[in-house]
Amino acid sequence: MCSARPKALHRLGGYPLLYHVYRAAAALEPQAIYIVYGYAGEQLRAEVALPPQVHWVLQEQQQGTGHAAAVALDRITAGPVLILNGDVPLLQTATLHRLVSAQPQDGLSILSTRLDTPYGYGRILRDAQGRVQGAVEQADATPEQLGTSEGYAGAMVADAEPLRGWLGRVDNHNRQNEYYLVDVIALAIADHREVCVASVEHTEAGGVNTLADLATLERLLQRRQATALLEAGVTLMDPDRFDLRGELHTGSDVIIDINTLFEGEVHIGNNVHIGAGCIIRDSVLGDGTRVLPNSYIAGAQIGQHCKLGPFCRIRPGTQLHANVRIGNFVELKRADIGAATNINHLSYIGDAKVGTDANLGCGTVTCNYDGRDKHRTVIEDRVHIGSHVQLVAPIHVGSNATVAAGSTLTEDVEAGTLAIARSRQQTIRGWHRPGSGGKA
Repeated sequence: MCSARPKALHRLGGYPLLYHVYRAAAALEPQAIYIVYGYAGEQLRAEVALPPQVHWVLQEQQQGTGHAAAVALDRITAGPVLILNGDVPLLQTATLHRLVSAQPQDGLSILSTRLDTPYGYGRILRDAQGRVQGAVEQADATPEQLGTSEGYAGAMVADAEPLRGWLGRVDNHNRQNEYYLVDVIALAIADHREVCVASVEHTEAGGVNTLADLATLERLLQRRQATALLEAGVTLMDPDRFDLRGELHTGSDVIIDINTLFEGEVHIGNNVHIGAGCIIRDSVLGDGTRVLPNSYIAGAQIGQHCKLGPFCRIRPGTQLHANVRIGNFVELKRADIGAATNINHLSYIGDAKVGTDANLGCGTVTCNYDGRDKHRTVIEDRVHIGSHVQLVAPIHVGSNATVAAGSTLTEDVEAGTLAIARSRQQTIRGWHRPGSGGKA
């Protein structure tokens, strides 16, 4: 992977590779889940954030996939055991359920896939009658074996007791001096145990060994997620120009334009339209809201029938009530904006509470930071603030007040009053600009 990060922590669709495998397995509601790791255990636990009942098992010496399975099996006494590869992240729960259901009594079930060029996959070996005879890792395969198109897809199921016996008989007499999990297949057949094969499309069975592999699977995952949204009734203007790195929950009649990115957990109500080039993270958008192109929303609660953008930035801790209008190049941070309030142009409103039906003119700034602490601005209902006004917090502007354009306010404004805080204009005749040679 050309990276200092453990492969399991490289992200696919916003989540670590390991999390995808865990989530598919957990949906089967197994009795227990064991994760075998070689190093960076604390980092894995911190970044993957799995439930505390997951068992983490250290493989102190990395001696192959068979050895890894044996390390975990030391903690398992009985029952069917499903073994998955941590770098095969797109296997779906329905596929795993088919694999588990296919396990014969006292036998083995394996997952296979067919590819035109199965580079990197172990090969499933069959006899002339098509019966499975075993499997071989690519590094140890003969040219003839490499010619087969059926690859081992990184999952198998067997009962704990026979599996323990087979793993105990696996040796490391191969090119990599490792104990291969796939060697179990031939040992099961030698013991006259039935081996069943469940097949899966190669797009679901792809593994990650390089950053190029990761990029390929990212596009497959995004297309899968886009298809699910289309089937749920969401209009995607171009499914190939849509990215979801997290969870997206949508209502009806949602329209999402091109080059949009959703991260974390996003909830979108009914009749919402997201314009091109928007990024939305960990937010809720109410019914009827329209987000115009190239807007950024993170950690915000957006009410019904709001209109945002284009080119606005809504930062964490912001709440917009119904029918709020936020225009171009407006930035909000930890701001509570009342219903039907307009902030249309080139403004920064941070650490503030704004009432209903207020209008904040172009260039309004809440000066919330004194170099050490953040301070709060309160603007009550139906306040009108002219253009290019600075409100030096902490400050309180009462309801129905008006603030004249170009003012810098440092004191509270009473309700129903007009506040003007600017120098009186002067005209100086006969003045010349420096360096103008005395010419007006």
